[in-house]
Amino acid sequence: MKTNRLLAAAVLVLAIGAPIAVIVGDTKVPQSTTPTGERVAFFHGLGAGPATAQSQLASLERADAWLNSPPLTPAALRGKVVLVHFWTYTCINWLRTQATLRAWAEKYKDKGLVVIGVHTPEFRFEKNIDNVRQQVKALHVDYPVAVDSNYAIWRAFDNNYWPAQYFIDAQGQVRHTHFGEGAYDQSEMVIQRLLMEAGASGIGDELVSPRPSGFEVAANFATLKSPENYTGYERTEGFASPGGAARDKPQPYELPAQLRLNDWALSGDWTIKRDAAAPNKANGRLVYRFHARDVHLVMGPAAPGTAVKFRVTIDGQPPGAAHGFDIDEQGYGTVTEQRLHQLIRQPGAIADRQFDIEFLDPGVEVFCFTFG
Repeated sequence: MKTNRLLAAAVLVLAIGAPIAVIVGDTKVPQSTTPTGERVAFFHGLGAGPATAQSQLASLERADAWLNSPPLTPAALRGKVVLVHFWTYTCINWLRTQATLRAWAEKYKDKGLVVIGVHTPEFRFEKNIDNVRQQVKALHVDYPVAVDSNYAIWRAFDNNYWPAQYFIDAQGQVRHTHFGEGAYDQSEMVIQRLLMEAGASGIGDELVSPRPSGFEVAANFATLKSPENYTGYERTEGFASPGGAARDKPQPYELPAQLRLNDWALSGDWTIKRDAAAPNKANGRLVYRFHARDVHLVMGPAAPGTAVKFRVTIDGQPPGAAHGFDIDEQGYGTVTEQRLHQLIRQPGAIADRQFDIEFLDPGVEVFCFTFG
């Protein structure tokens, strides 16, 4: 272990000597795979066109709003080491990095590190500043947040992924980037090196050891065979209800006799929209065949301030000890916010299972499944 750390340190010394270094990868980083060869996304992305001519740090002045901080300008950040990371609050890949980001912000705040979270939305409801403000508090995002609902900062960095981390030295130059989860030790070593270059003392070489919980617990990649999937017709895969999807209009759907792994289907009267699926009547069901420890679902009430009750089963039975923190052991829960919900966290052996969610009321929109 010590030899590996010394070797990694030597590589970092060489790499960050360049004005811009991408040690972990570039914008064509391939997806990781499980031991069985299944593709697993540890980040996800959305192209936003070419970068503008303005400098990257200067683009922070184009934030729509700032949370947890007054606006941070290049002048205010002069002489600081800055970690700019792009996130969106429903992204499970970002959530699984949050414990480490929080620990870095706390450990190095008095040594000259400024962590800035740039919130760039994926879903339409994430453009709502009240939703962002609420989730910043709920998810314990304590460092400064630049709200980037119009993608101005995203484009200036020529970014394509959530999560994405840009490590910027005291002269304002990007010296290291990392896209996705993982490589925490290597990234912290970059922070330490840049702080020492900036003249900070007492940095040492100890690394943080956060204790994540809830959403922040790392995925069990050894057993994960289900990739992220959307329910809107623009990006969905594996929709298996007979007759296929009817776009943007109410339609009665039925379940097929059997689902293959990672296929999904609807039962009842639903409208499948470009970015979401919504039941039009009570007792609409969505069924998904999955293989993973965790099941998360991005969903929310269609009308703010309303609540929709639902029930989850696995293989036709209440989840019991496998329930996530947004439902009880019998599988009951209530949607009151537009956010990511953890519905299943299995404590035992992982196998192909059938997830079934029945909405007891209409008035909900379902956007995306993620797994862990």
